[in-house]
Amino acid sequence: MSSPTVVAAGYDHQHAVRRQAWATRLVFAANGALFASWVSRIPAVRDNLHASTSGLGFALLFSAVGSLVAMPMSGRLVERFGARSVLLTCIGALVFAYPALALAPSLPLVAAVLLVVGAGVGVWDVAMNVSGNEVVTAAGRDLMPGFHAAWSIGSVIGAGIGALAAKGGVSPVVQFTVVTLIISVLAAAAVRVMPDVSGAGASEHDNEAAPGTPVGPLVRNQRILGIGLMCFFAAWAEGAANDWLALMLHDDRDASGASAAAGFAVFAAAMTTARFFGTPIVERFGRLRTLRVGALVTSAGVVLLLTVPVLGVSYVGALLWGLGIAVAFPLAMTAAGETPGRGPSAIATVATIAYAGFLVGPPLIGTIAGAVGLDHALWLVLALAAGILLLAGNARPVRPMSR
Repeated sequence: MSSPTVVAAGYDHQHAVRRQAWATRLVFAANGALFASWVSRIPAVRDNLHASTSGLGFALLFSAVGSLVAMPMSGRLVERFGARSVLLTCIGALVFAYPALALAPSLPLVAAVLLVVGAGVGVWDVAMNVSGNEVVTAAGRDLMPGFHAAWSIGSVIGAGIGALAAKGGVSPVVQFTVVTLIISVLAAAAVRVMPDVSGAGASEHDNEAAPGTPVGPLVRNQRILGIGLMCFFAAWAEGAANDWLALMLHDDRDASGASAAAGFAVFAAAMTTARFFGTPIVERFGRLRTLRVGALVTSAGVVLLLTVPVLGVSYVGALLWGLGIAVAFPLAMTAAGETPGRGPSAIATVATIAYAGFLVGPPLIGTIAGAVGLDHALWLVLALAAGILLLAGNARPVRPMSR
């Protein structure tokens, strides 16, 4: 029979883990809300600068460049300084960077600031996934899909704030300053509740498994490379919908602007819903089965979308596409975090490979679409889903999760 002391200690642990989980959700949501707040006002920033769309597009590339340059170093930064310090530094940098985007008087300066924004958002992304992975370890449950659902919910909130600000005639600089200050204060408070992960504070699981730690560059490790490529395909498939789904519905299904946007909203809502319920789904069916079935559901959605030229059926295809692809990215983060002794660096490696999918994938589909049409170019998503299906075995759990 358990003593009152043991029971109290167990309750205290569970309470602490629950607090850390909610703090992690808030930090994920804050990251999404800040980025979406900026994205929602890109047209206003462009108009204020009297910039061309092509010029703005080139400037926006610097955000991706900043992320890809900084993210490979983020694992080492976390291991050396701790996840909390890295997160607080990113938050502090973005407090100034986001308002600066509205104050920059020229596109070259916007591009320079976006380099900082991209680096801050990318490193923040890795650090919060590392800290979130520590919560997953402590909870004994794969909570990562729910953390990423919080990011999606935050992005909806940020976009909504931007839409209301634009409708109310609020200038981007006022919006960015107020929104960034409020959200950053909340995020900084939440960071102090999250577990602090560093090289000296690796999870108990990592410490126990240290003799099996992979050595050398993680990108050469077969398991990490497999997880990274799987996540690359997932990011590409998700980015393809983000960039091209609404346009495909408009051009190839003769949908109105509002109907095309509604089709993308169906996809985004499906992704958020699947991530919200991702933890019980994984606990019921297991990580590998969830990934493989998700790839098949994505494939079914894309086939339905591209073969049945009826708008209502296209919505069903978008729904299945979103449901199927939703949890691949967060489950890849969990799998990478299980790398013995090198969880932070493994998450950084996988995240960097995945972000390359967001960067190069959608433009490549656009290039192919210029030759064969967008409805034909999107068949490439089937190959991406097949890649997830074939590579899912690399994400096989290293540590047991509670059921």
